[in-house]
Amino acid sequence: MAERSLAGQVRFGRLWQSIALMGALLLAACGRVVPPSAPPPPPSATQQPDVSQGLPTDTARHRVALIVPLTGTNAGVGRSISNATTMALLDTKTERLRVTSYDSGKGAAVAARQAVADGNKLILGPLTAEEVRAVAPIAKAANVPVISYSNDESVAGNGVYLLGYSPEQSVERVVGFARARGLSSFAALVPKGVYGERAGSAFLSKVKAAGGTVVAMETFDRSPASVQAAIKRLAASSSYDAVLIADGGRIALQAAPLVRANGGASARILGTELWNTETGLTASTALRGAWFASVSDGLYRTLATKYRASYGSAPYRLASLGYDSVLLAVRISADWKPGTAFPAGRLNDPEGFAGIDGAFRFGRGGIAERSLEVSEIGAGTTSVVEAAPRGFGK
Repeated sequence: MAERSLAGQVRFGRLWQSIALMGALLLAACGRVVPPSAPPPPPSATQQPDVSQGLPTDTARHRVALIVPLTGTNAGVGRSISNATTMALLDTKTERLRVTSYDSGKGAAVAARQAVADGNKLILGPLTAEEVRAVAPIAKAANVPVISYSNDESVAGNGVYLLGYSPEQSVERVVGFARARGLSSFAALVPKGVYGERAGSAFLSKVKAAGGTVVAMETFDRSPASVQAAIKRLAASSSYDAVLIADGGRIALQAAPLVRANGGASARILGTELWNTETGLTASTALRGAWFASVSDGLYRTLATKYRASYGSAPYRLASLGYDSVLLAVRISADWKPGTAFPAGRLNDPEGFAGIDGAFRFGRGGIAERSLEVSEIGAGTTSVVEAAPRGFGK
């Protein structure tokens, strides 16, 4: 495990004062993060804390555990998140948090037990739903809330909060945007599996709620032959104004030309938050004019630039979740007495919180409700056609 804490303190005000402050911090703090290749020298022997009985005693700082994979298949994602939490600590200059990393790659339950034994009062992470299921009962027994980076709604609630990006919210946003612009008959291509089931269910309910009509929905298994067959079935079933490709950018690039050639020449193509990480979409003529809904990339681009300068590589897109989870903990720490239980009730603030990914608040059983923007794919570029709302109504 690794510990991180910094001097100074930033107190966050209202929601969008926080967002403005983050932008300034990200710009002003460039170059202050120490790259892994040049770590600061260790403290002298007289400064070394006594860890013979675990973590040193804290009287002014909150113990917060970060549980992410630092080894194994998802180690790259975990390191990106961990590095981003370090950047957030530096940018906020907080002296109120001690963040200690625990490797879920060696066992999420093992990491959670150690985190609880070390006296941490809040857990940030883990990454996957499977890891959350292992961590949640251990954290619950110790009255330690979990703010996970997963987006699997089945693990939310009972002390678990999800920061991950929800396909249901993305589908709702892009469908609502399309309906507001006069599109009424909808079709969808959804992959087999958990993500496709969630996206497909959301598609059916959100189109109906928006006053549109679902004329067809086809599933595929991500093989080229299966994608092509699903599109041909769409063409045979009915005509449509819009078609949702509820999968990542790679599938969208493959499917869009086939949609255009098989009955969807004039249809508006719609996408989900998964498109946000695919840079090749703007090279596809078949995707010109396509809309997709996702979190804003404005502040994230600044964060990514700083990250590359500090660590020598690009971060995974989920790194912003690590950054935002620390901002959230810093904001709440102002009214949280060290050594006491984390005030979980503060997470239910209806005004929400500010983050690199925009405004968010926890609702619906601990699931992050996010302000999403709608973007349009053009020739070599992507532009925002409807900005994310700046906050939440009363």
